[in-house]
Amino acid sequence: MIDFHNHVIPGVDDGAADLPQALAALEAFAAQGVDSVVATPHLSGAATLDAVLLGRTLARIDGAWEALRRAAAGALPGVRLERGAEVMLDVPAPDLSDPRTRLAGTRFVLVEFPFMAVPPHAAQALAGLREAGWHPVLAHPERYANAAPSLADAGEWRRAGAALQVNAGSLLGRYGPGPRRIAWGLVERGWADYLCSDFHARGRCATAEAAAALARAGGAPQAHRLTHENPARLLAGRAPLPVPPLRPRPPLWRRVLRPGRG
Repeated sequence: MIDFHNHVIPGVDDGAADLPQALAALEAFAAQGVDSVVATPHLSGAATLDAVLLGRTLARIDGAWEALRRAAAGALPGVRLERGAEVMLDVPAPDLSDPRTRLAGTRFVLVEFPFMAVPPHAAQALAGLREAGWHPVLAHPERYANAAPSLADAGEWRRAGAALQVNAGSLLGRYGPGPRRIAWGLVERGWADYLCSDFHARGRCATAEAAAALARAGGAPQAHRLTHENPARLLAGRAPLPVPPLRPRPPLWRRVLRPGRG
């Protein structure tokens, strides 16, 4: 599996606090079958418009990244490690010309809305990124507090040209029933393009558990595309393949009392 949304670079954001914790997080990934990791520390979009601030921020990340890269090369040689960022759209048009702001230096960029809420004109901002030549991947679309439960917002983001990356933990209910319902709704409609962990180097990484939950729901092919095929295409600079809709399972009472059972 491939994970391109996580916070494992030590000491640069609210993820791994130090190098041992960062290595433990990579070991947790490897134990679950994740063999390629793109580390994505938080980065303010506004910072990309200030050359001095951006240089200072990226220099701090660079040092921590190099320490992690060297340590991981010795401790976990089977794990491919790349870097990127999770860029907050606190401005609608961040400057993404520095390859360190993008996923493994591709034209794909992981973005999130600020303060876990959908801002005004969100779709226009995503469309603007596409018009500028980038490929926005919206992180955890199921978690924004004011997103429409009907998935109308998600449909608008997709029409604006954004791909959608669902968090593994959302499928398991780790963020509450609302995000869980939206996450499964996106998968059922075939609107999720990627499934990643958003692992912050603490607690239990949810990737394998979420993939297993999808498989139990009849979605083994979808799980493979979300965690293997489409992320591999992203690393190769290629657009995601469509993910087939997942036919929702009928409720237990309907399965038990299906016709012919008395």
